[in-house]
Amino acid sequence: MPMRLAEHLERDRPRERFWAVGPGALTGQELLAILLGTGTHGRDALAVAAEILTRGDGSLRRLATRPWAELAQISGVGRAKAARLAAAIELGRRIGTETEPPPERIRGPGDVQHYYALRLRDLPVEEFHVLALGSQSQILADLVITRGILNSSLVHPREVFRAAIAEAAAGIIVVHNHPSGDPTPSADDRAVTRQLVDAGRVLDIPVYDHVVVGGERYVSFAEAGLL
Repeated sequence: MPMRLAEHLERDRPRERFWAVGPGALTGQELLAILLGTGTHGRDALAVAAEILTRGDGSLRRLATRPWAELAQISGVGRAKAARLAAAIELGRRIGTETEPPPERIRGPGDVQHYYALRLRDLPVEEFHVLALGSQSQILADLVITRGILNSSLVHPREVFRAAIAEAAAGIIVVHNHPSGDPTPSADDRAVTRQLVDAGRVLDIPVYDHVVVGGERYVSFAEAGLL
């Protein structure tokens, strides 16, 4: 039977090691154990943390893509601790997006990828964003239009351009992620893009690009000649 956390030598307990050597020296398992606080009958927090890590094949990034409802089912986790873990990962993601200010102007799809990669690359579902741009390609607003389920995110031109008009955008770039990590545009992506481009011509709000983010890669419809 695994030792309870209290039965570990004091110097080996995660919280004691945190104060002795700092968080940077702790393993992912130890950091998760600190977040959990307690284990369950017959298993300490370190053992529960080890099982949580297996759901991400040992990777914290892959763990962040797992449904939190799935982790809540693990013995010793539950909804409250799963929410605590999700909040910690979301805080880390937000810190990452604040490390650099957004570009003053969008000069190409590389700027779009740089702006969105940290926020979108590890999401377990699709998000569809509209980047509203001014007359000098400056960012007026980043607008979330839909958040999908798994690999499906439906978007209607009405919702996209209602948001763009509200921001007095001179033009827009639309962006979404592929949770699979493969940014290759699907048939649905191409169809939605055609609808948006056609609607933009009617409304005199051009769609400059559609950028699909997948893992560390992206595909730009403008670069690929798909607009």
